Amino acid sequence: QVQLVESGGGLVQPGGSLRLSCAASGSRFSINVMGWYRQAPGKQRELVATITSGGSTNYADSVQDRFTISRDNTKNTVYLQMNSLKPEDTAVYYCGALGAWGQGTQVTVSS
Repeated sequence: QVQLVESGGGLVQPGGSLRLSCAASGSRFSINVMGWYRQAPGKQRELVATITSGGSTNYADSVQDRFTISRDNTKNTVYLQMNSLKPEDTAVYYCGALGAWGQGTQVTVSS
């Protein structure tokens, strides 16, 4: 069973930036797809971005051109660089891989 640990959330003003990290451990298999998801209060969890081990990426329309997902396969770590943050980006951000989820990290965008 893979374990995922996120870090890097916090409070930021609109227009600011944050970088999230997610470290994976405990998997007996190589992890092809890793992703970031988010859940705002009262809403369903939604896809933010995914990345394959080969570097192919996919983004939600709402974050395209503002967020960048990347990974370091040697460290089994995936990152999410978030720029030009908006109040509507406020949510708990989760890392997902191989059917497992991290504990989530809160991102709050507010002045």
